[in-house]
Amino acid sequence: MHYSRLTQRIAGEGAAAWDIHYRALALQAEGEDVIILSVGDPDFATPTPIVDSAVDSLRAGATHYADVQGKARLRELIAHHHRQTGGAPATHADNVAVLAGAQCGLYAVAQCVLDPGDEVIVPEPMYVTYEAALQAAGATLVRVPLRSANAFQPDPADFAAAVTPRTRAMLLNSPHNPTGQVFTQSHWEALATLCREHDLWLLSDAVYAELIHDGEPFSPDSLPGMRERTVIVNSLSKSHAMTGWRLGWVIGPEPLIQHLTHLALCMLYGCPDFIQDAACEALANPPAALAEMRHAYRTRRDTVLEALADSPNVEALCPAAGMFMMIDIRRTGLSAQAFANRLLDEQGVSALAGDAFGPSAAGFVRLSLTVDTERLREACRRLARCADECRATVEA
Repeated sequence: MHYSRLTQRIAGEGAAAWDIHYRALALQAEGEDVIILSVGDPDFATPTPIVDSAVDSLRAGATHYADVQGKARLRELIAHHHRQTGGAPATHADNVAVLAGAQCGLYAVAQCVLDPGDEVIVPEPMYVTYEAALQAAGATLVRVPLRSANAFQPDPADFAAAVTPRTRAMLLNSPHNPTGQVFTQSHWEALATLCREHDLWLLSDAVYAELIHDGEPFSPDSLPGMRERTVIVNSLSKSHAMTGWRLGWVIGPEPLIQHLTHLALCMLYGCPDFIQDAACEALANPPAALAEMRHAYRTRRDTVLEALADSPNVEALCPAAGMFMMIDIRRTGLSAQAFANRLLDEQGVSALAGDAFGPSAAGFVRLSLTVDTERLREACRRLARCADECRATVEA
C-alpha cells in the first residue's frame, strides 16, 4: 500500500533517539536496578489543588465540547501571566490559542507559517522533535551550531551568516534543551534585529521559562517591532509537573491565532474542558509546590556538580535553567552513544547521547534531574565509575 511523503519527513534520527530510554524502561520492568535519567518527565506529582480542580470540573459536568481556541478565562489568565513575566504588555486573550501541549503548538504553528521549501534557522543541539515538526510542513532545517567551547551560547554572527532568500523563520529555545543555558537579552536583541531586517518569524519555545535558576526570564516579543512577528510556545508540563495533561498554548499575532483555531477545528476540536479548568486553577492560584519544585531542581543540579567535581574523566556543564545537565565524556575516548550504552548495560543508568540533539553535542550525554538527590548521587558514582573504566580500557 502507498504511504504519503509525510511519513518520511516525520521519521528519522529524532524518533530513534528514545531507543535507549525504552530499553532502560524494559530493564527496570524486569526488576533491574536502573536509574532512569533519559527523559524530561518530572518525578513530582501534579500539585493537589490542580488535580482537585479537574476532578471538581468533571463532577460538575465539564465533559462536553470546549471552545476550540480555548476558554476565555484560561486565555485571559495566560495573557496576564505572559505580561507579568516579561512578555509584550499589549498581550491579551485574542493573542492566545490553547492546544494539546507545547509540542502540538509548535507543530500547528509550523503548519500555519511555513511552506514547502522554506528554511528555518535552528540552533543545535536542539530538541529531538524539532526536525519532524518542521519537516512535516515541508520546511528545511538550517542548523547553526552552538559551540561547547562557548558553553553552548549563541553567536549572532553565525545566525546572520545562515540567512538566505529562502529563510522564513528562526526557532529558538531558551532556556535551552538539552544544555540548560539561557540566552542573554543582548543575544535576543541581536537575533531580533536579524528577524526585522529579513522579515522573519521568531518562533520561541519557552517551556522551561519558569525553571530558571540563575538570571531572569526574557521574552523576545517585548522588543521593539517584534510583537507582530514573534510566536511564543509554552505549557504547564515542566513547570507544574503536568506532562501527561497535554495542555499548552501559543501566543502570537491575532491573524496567526485565527489560523491556529481553524487548524485546531479540523484536528483537535478543542482541549478537554476539565483540563482547561485545571489550567485555570494552576495559573490563577499558583500552588506553593511550584517554588519547591524549582528549588529541588536547583539542588539536584548542585548535587551533580558536587558529585562529579573531582572526576578526572567527566565534567558537568552548569545549566542556568531547566531539569537537564550536559556531561562531557570526551576524555573516556568513547562516542556519546557508545558511552550511554555502556553506562546502561554495565552500571544501570540511562542517559541520552548528546549526538541525538545534534553533532555539536557529540562527546556529551544529557542527564535528567528527575530523581531525588540520593539517587542522583548514586547515578553520578556509577557514571564516574563507567568513565574511569572506559578510559582504562582505551589506554590499555
